[in-house]
Amino acid sequence: MTLFEQTGLVLEGGGMRGVYTAGVLEYFLEHDISFPYVIGVSAGACNAASYLSRQKGRNKRVTIEYAADPRYLSWKNYFKNKQFFGMDFIFDEIPSKLVPYNYDEFHRNSTEFVVGTTDCLTGEPIYFNRKKYGQDILTVLRASSSLPFIAPEIHFQERILLDGGISDPIPIKKAQSDGYQKNIVILTRNEEYRKKPSKFHFLLNRKYPAYTGLQQAMKSRYQIYNETLSFLDREKEDGNVFIIRPTTPLKVGRMERDPKKLEALYNQGYEDAARAFNALKKWQEENSVQLSEQM
Repeated sequence: MTLFEQTGLVLEGGGMRGVYTAGVLEYFLEHDISFPYVIGVSAGACNAASYLSRQKGRNKRVTIEYAADPRYLSWKNYFKNKQFFGMDFIFDEIPSKLVPYNYDEFHRNSTEFVVGTTDCLTGEPIYFNRKKYGQDILTVLRASSSLPFIAPEIHFQERILLDGGISDPIPIKKAQSDGYQKNIVILTRNEEYRKKPSKFHFLLNRKYPAYTGLQQAMKSRYQIYNETLSFLDREKEDGNVFIIRPTTPLKVGRMERDPKKLEALYNQGYEDAARAFNALKKWQEENSVQLSEQM
């Protein structure tokens, strides 16, 4: 096992673009790479769950084999339940029956796993670690993946929660505040990407009139995202961050259903991880030397 000691793993969301992260994590699984700390939001957190239960190939089955299934993602779901993604199907039937989740292995894993969500009332990021969610990991993952307009809010521990990517799309600063100054960050956008302001705030205000915090978080989301990317660039220059991101232009959107496109992005993630591995090991070795000199 290759343990990246004192190094965190930070995972961006992105809906179906998360198959890229699934490919990266599959490479990590196959090469027995582990971390003491993993934090993710939305699809990033969901992929991390199967990585931490050490179920090789599971993310690929869940996200690609079922992508064309109307129970997973379809207009039928939306007209029937007001949600494009079939959240009951994804977070109940799949892990319980179709592609069983290994809860025992997940709970045996000593890696701290933090999942980011957004509080609808305050608009603030709310993070859940193992101690906070206990046996309710799927509830927290569901909350972190519940996008406004296309999924219902999740009520959990006296909070009303939605997608973690709204308030903290790339939770690098949370990883640092939890004590991990060195982090590997997996992104699901190309290097040149920057988010633009939303033009649909009036719909948000109409849909969620009581959630003023959520409204503000959605309005400032593009700024937080772009500022985080700039912060990551500085951290990379200082040697504190190692970034893995798509190296070729994306052909997959947040709600992509084409299995061929999804598998191509999954393979790209796997191949990008393989190409980056030697540089990653060198980066880790340099960090280990710095750490030993400080002790």
